[in-house]
Amino acid sequence: MDAVDALNEIAFWLERELAPTFKVQAFRKAAGIIGGLDPAEVAARARTGRLKSMKGIGDRTFEVIRQAVDGGVPDYLEGLRERGQQPLAAGGTELHSALRGDLHSHSDWSDGGSPIELMADAARTLGREYLALTDHSPSLKIANGLSAERLTEQLDIVADINNDDGGGNFRLLAGIEVDILEDGTLDQSPDMLDRLDVVVASVHSKLRSDRRTMTARMLGAISDPQINVLGHCTGRLLQGARGTRPQSEFDAERVFAACAERGVAVEINSRPERQDPPDELIRLALDAGCLFSIDSDAHAPGQLDFLQYGAERAASNGVPAERIVTTWPLDRLLEWTGRGK
Repeated sequence: MDAVDALNEIAFWLERELAPTFKVQAFRKAAGIIGGLDPAEVAARARTGRLKSMKGIGDRTFEVIRQAVDGGVPDYLEGLRERGQQPLAAGGTELHSALRGDLHSHSDWSDGGSPIELMADAARTLGREYLALTDHSPSLKIANGLSAERLTEQLDIVADINNDDGGGNFRLLAGIEVDILEDGTLDQSPDMLDRLDVVVASVHSKLRSDRRTMTARMLGAISDPQINVLGHCTGRLLQGARGTRPQSEFDAERVFAACAERGVAVEINSRPERQDPPDELIRLALDAGCLFSIDSDAHAPGQLDFLQYGAERAASNGVPAERIVTTWPLDRLLEWTGRGK
Protein backbone atom coordinates (compact mmCIF):
# COMPACT_ATOMS: atom_id res chain seq x y z
CA MET A 1 0.00 0.00 0.00
CA ASP A 2 1.21 3.52 -0.76
CA ALA A 3 2.50 4.95 2.53
CA VAL A 4 1.19 8.47 1.89
CA ASP A 5 -2.27 7.10 1.14
CA ALA A 6 -2.14 5.02 4.32
CA LEU A 7 -1.24 8.02 6.49
CA ASN A 8 -3.92 10.22 4.93
CA GLU A 9 -6.57 7.51 5.25
CA ILE A 10 -5.71 7.08 8.93
CA ALA A 11 -6.14 10.84 9.40
CA PHE A 12 -9.52 10.65 7.62
CA TRP A 13 -10.86 7.96 9.96
CA LEU A 14 -9.54 9.81 13.02
CA GLU A 15 -11.21 13.04 11.89
CA ARG A 16 -14.45 11.15 11.40
CA GLU A 17 -14.18 9.94 15.01
CA LEU A 18 -13.45 13.47 16.29
CA ALA A 19 -10.02 12.43 17.53
CA PRO A 20 -7.84 15.18 19.06
CA THR A 21 -6.39 17.52 16.44
CA PHE A 22 -2.77 16.86 17.46
CA LYS A 23 -3.27 13.15 16.81
CA VAL A 24 -4.75 13.73 13.35
CA GLN A 25 -2.09 16.25 12.40
CA ALA A 26 0.69 13.81 13.27
CA PHE A 27 -0.43 11.61 10.38
CA ARG A 28 -1.17 14.50 8.01
CA LYS A 29 2.27 15.97 8.74
CA ALA A 30 4.04 12.66 8.20
CA ALA A 31 2.20 12.23 4.88
CA GLY A 32 3.40 15.67 3.80
CA ILE A 33 6.99 14.86 4.77
CA ILE A 34 7.32 11.59 2.89
CA GLY A 35 5.14 12.84 0.04
CA GLY A 36 8.03 15.06 -0.98
CA LEU A 37 10.44 12.12 -1.24
CA ASP A 38 10.90 9.49 -3.92
CA PRO A 39 8.92 6.35 -2.91
CA ALA A 40 12.01 4.18 -3.32
CA GLU A 41 13.89 6.43 -0.91
CA VAL A 42 11.03 6.25 1.60
CA ALA A 43 11.06 2.46 1.40
CA ALA A 44 14.83 2.29 1.85
CA ARG A 45 14.82 4.66 4.82
CA ALA A 46 11.92 2.79 6.42
CA ARG A 47 13.63 -0.58 6.11
CA THR A 48 16.90 0.66 7.57
CA GLY A 49 15.19 2.67 10.29
CA ARG A 50 16.69 5.97 9.10
CA LEU A 51 13.19 7.38 8.57
CA LYS A 52 12.80 7.58 12.37
CA SER A 53 15.45 10.29 12.52
CA MET A 54 13.38 12.66 10.36
CA LYS A 55 11.62 15.42 12.24
CA GLY A 56 7.88 14.80 12.20
CA ILE A 57 8.10 11.01 12.00
CA GLY A 58 7.16 9.37 15.30
CA ASP A 59 6.99 5.77 16.42
CA ARG A 60 3.39 5.20 15.29
CA THR A 61 3.77 6.94 11.91
CA PHE A 62 7.04 5.06 11.32
CA GLU A 63 5.31 1.76 12.03
CA VAL A 64 2.54 2.63 9.55
CA ILE A 65 5.04 3.61 6.85
CA ARG A 66 7.16 0.52 7.40
CA GLN A 67 4.19 -1.83 7.12
CA ALA A 68 2.92 -0.01 4.02
CA VAL A 69 6.23 -0.14 2.12
CA ASP A 70 6.45 -3.85 2.96
CA GLY A 71 3.27 -4.31 0.94
CA GLY A 72 0.59 -4.73 3.56
CA VAL A 73 -2.23 -2.69 5.02
CA PRO A 74 -0.88 -1.23 8.27
CA ASP A 75 -2.38 -2.79 11.39
CA TYR A 76 -3.45 0.59 12.75
CA LEU A 77 -5.31 1.42 9.54
CA GLU A 78 -6.95 -2.01 9.49
CA GLY A 79 -8.36 -1.40 12.94
CA LEU A 80 -9.70 2.01 11.95
CA ARG A 81 -11.31 0.57 8.84
CA GLU A 82 -13.07 -2.04 10.94
CA ARG A 83 -14.45 0.63 13.29
CA GLY A 84 -15.42 2.73 10.29
CA GLN A 85 -17.76 0.01 9.04
CA GLN A 86 -20.16 1.04 11.78
CA PRO A 87 -22.45 3.96 10.79
CA LEU A 88 -22.07 7.19 12.72
CA ALA A 89 -25.82 7.54 13.18
CA ALA A 90 -28.47 4.97 14.01
CA GLY A 91 -31.21 6.40 11.77
CA GLY A 92 -31.76 8.40 8.60
CA THR A 93 -30.06 5.83 6.39
CA GLU A 94 -32.48 6.21 3.48
CA LEU A 95 -32.30 10.00 3.59
CA HIS A 96 -28.52 9.93 3.86
CA SER A 97 -28.31 7.81 0.72
CA ALA A 98 -30.41 10.43 -1.10
CA LEU A 99 -27.96 13.23 -0.36
CA ARG A 100 -25.95 14.31 -3.40
CA GLY A 101 -23.84 17.08 -1.94
CA ASP A 102 -22.84 19.38 0.88
CA LEU A 103 -22.99 23.19 0.89
CA HIS A 104 -20.80 24.01 3.92
CA SER A 105 -17.11 23.11 4.32
CA HIS A 106 -13.84 24.78 5.28
CA SER A 107 -10.23 24.44 4.17
CA ASP A 108 -6.92 25.62 5.60
CA TRP A 109 -7.52 28.92 3.82
CA SER A 110 -9.62 29.91 6.85
CA ASP A 111 -10.06 27.76 9.97
CA GLY A 112 -10.05 24.29 8.40
CA GLY A 113 -7.10 21.94 8.79
CA SER A 114 -6.55 20.62 5.28
CA PRO A 115 -5.83 21.90 1.77
CA ILE A 116 -8.68 22.42 -0.67
CA GLU A 117 -7.52 19.52 -2.81
CA LEU A 118 -7.75 17.04 0.08
CA MET A 119 -11.27 18.21 0.91
CA ALA A 120 -12.33 17.73 -2.70
CA ASP A 121 -10.69 14.28 -2.89
CA ALA A 122 -12.48 13.14 0.27
CA ALA A 123 -15.83 14.36 -1.06
CA ARG A 124 -15.28 12.35 -4.25
CA THR A 125 -14.34 9.25 -2.24
CA LEU A 126 -17.56 9.58 -0.22
CA GLY A 127 -19.57 9.68 -3.45
CA ARG A 128 -20.57 13.32 -3.32
CA GLU A 129 -21.62 14.90 -6.61
CA TYR A 130 -20.76 18.37 -5.33
CA LEU A 131 -19.16 20.11 -2.37
CA ALA A 132 -19.28 23.83 -1.67
CA LEU A 133 -16.07 25.33 -0.34
CA THR A 134 -17.30 27.98 2.11
CA ASP A 135 -14.39 29.51 3.96
CA HIS A 136 -15.09 32.45 6.27
CA SER A 137 -15.43 36.12 5.33
CA PRO A 138 -13.05 38.96 6.35
CA SER A 139 -14.59 40.16 9.62
CA LEU A 140 -14.09 36.78 11.28
CA LYS A 141 -10.40 37.41 11.89
CA ILE A 142 -10.12 34.66 14.51
CA ALA A 143 -10.94 32.17 11.71
CA ASN A 144 -8.58 33.80 9.18
CA GLY A 145 -11.50 35.03 7.09
CA LEU A 146 -10.83 35.66 3.41
CA SER A 147 -10.49 39.17 2.01
CA ALA A 148 -11.88 39.79 -1.47
CA GLU A 149 -8.35 39.41 -2.81
CA ARG A 150 -7.76 36.03 -1.14
CA LEU A 151 -11.21 34.80 -2.16
CA THR A 152 -10.41 35.77 -5.75
CA GLU A 153 -7.24 33.67 -5.55
CA GLN A 154 -9.26 30.78 -4.15
CA LEU A 155 -11.69 30.94 -7.07
CA ASP A 156 -8.81 30.19 -9.43
CA ILE A 157 -7.90 27.10 -7.41
CA VAL A 158 -11.52 25.91 -7.46
CA ALA A 159 -11.61 26.38 -11.24
CA ASP A 160 -8.36 24.45 -11.65
CA ILE A 161 -9.66 21.54 -9.57
CA ASN A 162 -12.82 21.36 -11.67
CA ASN A 163 -10.83 21.58 -14.90
CA ASP A 164 -8.52 18.78 -13.74
CA ASP A 165 -11.57 16.66 -12.96
CA GLY A 166 -12.15 16.56 -16.71
CA GLY A 167 -15.92 16.80 -16.61
CA GLY A 168 -16.30 13.90 -14.18
CA ASN A 169 -19.14 13.26 -11.75
CA PHE A 170 -17.96 15.75 -9.13
CA ARG A 171 -17.89 19.53 -8.93
CA LEU A 172 -16.33 21.75 -6.30
CA LEU A 173 -18.59 24.76 -5.86
CA ALA A 174 -17.21 28.21 -5.18
CA GLY A 175 -18.83 29.48 -2.02
CA ILE A 176 -18.47 31.38 1.22
CA GLU A 177 -19.76 31.30 4.78
CA VAL A 178 -20.35 35.01 4.96
CA ASP A 179 -20.76 36.66 8.33
CA ILE A 180 -24.06 38.39 9.07
CA LEU A 181 -22.92 41.73 10.47
CA GLU A 182 -24.65 43.52 13.32
CA ASP A 183 -26.66 45.70 10.95
CA GLY A 184 -27.92 42.67 9.01
CA THR A 185 -25.68 43.17 5.97
CA LEU A 186 -23.36 40.53 4.57
CA ASP A 187 -19.60 40.68 5.14
CA GLN A 188 -18.51 40.70 1.50
CA SER A 189 -19.15 42.94 -1.48
CA PRO A 190 -22.16 42.18 -3.71
CA ASP A 191 -19.86 41.94 -6.73
CA MET A 192 -17.75 39.31 -5.01
CA LEU A 193 -20.77 37.33 -3.81
CA ASP A 194 -22.13 37.39 -7.35
CA ARG A 195 -19.09 35.42 -8.52
CA LEU A 196 -19.88 32.49 -6.22
CA ASP A 197 -22.05 29.42 -6.70
CA VAL A 198 -23.36 29.28 -3.13
CA VAL A 199 -23.65 31.77 -0.27
CA VAL A 200 -24.14 30.49 3.29
CA ALA A 201 -24.78 33.30 5.77
CA SER A 202 -24.27 32.85 9.53
CA VAL A 203 -24.12 34.87 12.72
CA HIS A 204 -20.81 34.44 14.58
CA SER A 205 -20.71 37.45 16.92
CA LYS A 206 -22.85 39.03 19.64
CA LEU A 207 -24.78 35.78 19.92
CA ARG A 208 -26.25 36.87 23.26
CA SER A 209 -27.97 39.90 21.76
CA ASP A 210 -31.59 40.40 22.79
CA ARG A 211 -34.37 38.74 20.82
CA ARG A 212 -35.46 41.89 18.98
CA THR A 213 -31.92 42.81 17.92
CA MET A 214 -31.07 39.32 16.71
CA THR A 215 -34.35 38.99 14.81
CA ALA A 216 -33.77 42.25 12.96
CA ARG A 217 -30.21 41.22 12.17
CA MET A 218 -31.26 37.88 10.70
CA LEU A 219 -34.18 39.31 8.76
CA GLY A 220 -31.86 41.89 7.23
CA ALA A 221 -29.58 39.16 5.92
CA ILE A 222 -32.42 36.98 4.65
CA SER A 223 -33.72 39.92 2.61
CA ASP A 224 -30.45 40.05 0.67
CA PRO A 225 -31.06 38.37 -2.72
CA GLN A 226 -27.61 36.75 -2.69
CA ILE A 227 -28.08 34.56 0.39
CA ASN A 228 -28.92 30.90 -0.27
CA VAL A 229 -28.55 29.16 3.10
CA LEU A 230 -29.03 30.39 6.67
CA GLY A 231 -26.20 28.64 8.55
CA HIS A 232 -26.39 27.16 12.09
CA CYS A 233 -29.15 29.59 13.03
CA THR A 234 -28.98 29.44 16.85
CA GLY A 235 -25.19 29.29 17.21
CA ARG A 236 -25.47 26.85 20.09
CA LEU A 237 -22.72 24.45 21.22
CA LEU A 238 -23.65 21.33 23.15
CA GLN A 239 -20.19 19.78 23.68
CA GLY A 240 -16.61 19.80 22.47
CA ALA A 241 -13.31 21.56 23.05
CA ARG A 242 -14.88 25.02 22.81
CA GLY A 243 -17.23 24.26 25.68
CA THR A 244 -20.97 24.82 25.60
CA ARG A 245 -23.02 27.83 24.51
CA PRO A 246 -26.78 28.41 24.75
CA GLN A 247 -28.80 29.09 21.64
CA SER A 248 -29.34 32.68 20.61
CA GLU A 249 -32.78 34.24 21.02
CA PHE A 250 -34.77 35.37 17.98
CA ASP A 251 -38.33 35.29 16.65
CA ALA A 252 -38.10 31.96 14.86
CA GLU A 253 -41.57 32.20 13.32
CA ARG A 254 -40.71 35.50 11.61
CA VAL A 255 -37.24 34.35 10.56
CA PHE A 256 -38.47 31.06 9.09
CA ALA A 257 -41.42 32.76 7.38
CA ALA A 258 -38.92 35.10 5.71
CA CYS A 259 -36.75 32.14 4.68
CA ALA A 260 -39.75 30.38 3.14
CA GLU A 261 -40.83 33.52 1.30
CA ARG A 262 -37.34 34.23 -0.07
CA GLY A 263 -36.44 30.61 -0.88
CA VAL A 264 -33.57 30.59 1.63
CA ALA A 265 -32.76 27.13 2.95
CA VAL A 266 -32.45 26.57 6.69
CA GLU A 267 -29.28 24.64 7.37
CA ILE A 268 -29.41 21.43 9.37
CA ASN A 269 -25.86 21.60 10.64
CA SER A 270 -24.48 18.09 11.08
CA ARG A 271 -21.63 18.81 13.46
CA PRO A 272 -22.30 16.73 16.58
CA GLU A 273 -21.38 19.60 18.89
CA ARG A 274 -23.88 21.91 17.19
CA GLN A 275 -26.98 19.86 16.25
CA ASP A 276 -28.38 23.15 15.02
CA PRO A 277 -31.26 23.97 14.76
CA PRO A 278 -32.74 22.15 17.76
CA ASP A 279 -35.48 19.65 16.91
CA GLU A 280 -38.32 21.99 17.80
CA LEU A 281 -36.99 24.63 15.43
CA ILE A 282 -36.57 22.10 12.61
CA ARG A 283 -40.26 21.28 13.00
CA LEU A 284 -41.18 24.96 13.12
CA ALA A 285 -39.23 25.63 9.92
CA LEU A 286 -40.89 22.61 8.30
CA ASP A 287 -44.35 23.93 9.19
CA ALA A 288 -43.35 27.35 7.84
CA GLY A 289 -42.68 25.82 4.42
CA CYS A 290 -38.90 26.20 4.46
CA LEU A 291 -36.36 24.42 2.34
CA PHE A 292 -33.46 22.77 4.17
CA SER A 293 -29.79 22.08 3.48
CA ILE A 294 -28.13 19.19 5.33
CA ASP A 295 -24.49 20.25 5.60
CA SER A 296 -21.40 18.87 7.32
CA ASP A 297 -19.69 22.16 8.25
CA ALA A 298 -16.56 20.02 7.86
CA HIS A 299 -13.21 21.50 8.88
CA ALA A 300 -11.30 18.34 7.89
CA PRO A 301 -11.80 15.62 5.26
CA GLY A 302 -13.08 12.94 7.65
CA GLN A 303 -15.74 15.31 8.97
CA LEU A 304 -17.45 15.36 5.58
CA ASP A 305 -19.07 12.10 6.69
CA PHE A 306 -20.93 13.99 9.44
CA LEU A 307 -23.85 14.26 6.99
CA GLN A 308 -25.03 11.02 8.58
CA TYR A 309 -25.85 12.93 11.77
CA GLY A 310 -27.80 15.60 9.89
CA ALA A 311 -29.75 13.02 7.90
CA GLU A 312 -30.71 11.22 11.13
CA ARG A 313 -32.05 14.43 12.69
CA ALA A 314 -33.91 15.48 9.53
CA ALA A 315 -35.55 12.06 9.24
CA SER A 316 -36.53 11.94 12.91
CA ASN A 317 -38.28 15.29 12.49
CA GLY A 318 -40.15 14.29 9.35
CA VAL A 319 -38.30 16.45 6.82
CA PRO A 320 -39.06 15.04 3.34
CA ALA A 321 -36.18 14.56 0.89
CA GLU A 322 -37.74 16.83 -1.73
CA ARG A 323 -37.51 19.79 0.68
CA ILE A 324 -33.76 19.23 1.17
CA VAL A 325 -31.72 21.06 -1.49
CA THR A 326 -28.69 18.82 -0.98
CA THR A 327 -30.69 15.91 -2.42
CA TRP A 328 -31.13 17.85 -5.66
CA PRO A 329 -28.98 17.26 -8.76
CA LEU A 330 -26.40 19.95 -9.52
CA ASP A 331 -28.31 21.65 -12.33
CA ARG A 332 -31.40 22.09 -10.18
CA LEU A 333 -29.31 23.26 -7.25
CA LEU A 334 -27.57 25.95 -9.30
CA GLU A 335 -30.86 27.07 -10.80
CA TRP A 336 -32.12 27.55 -7.24
CA THR A 337 -29.03 29.49 -6.14
CA GLY A 338 -29.38 31.68 -9.24
CA ARG A 339 -26.03 30.55 -10.55
CA GLY A 340 -27.26 28.03 -13.14
CA LYS A 341 -24.38 27.46 -15.48
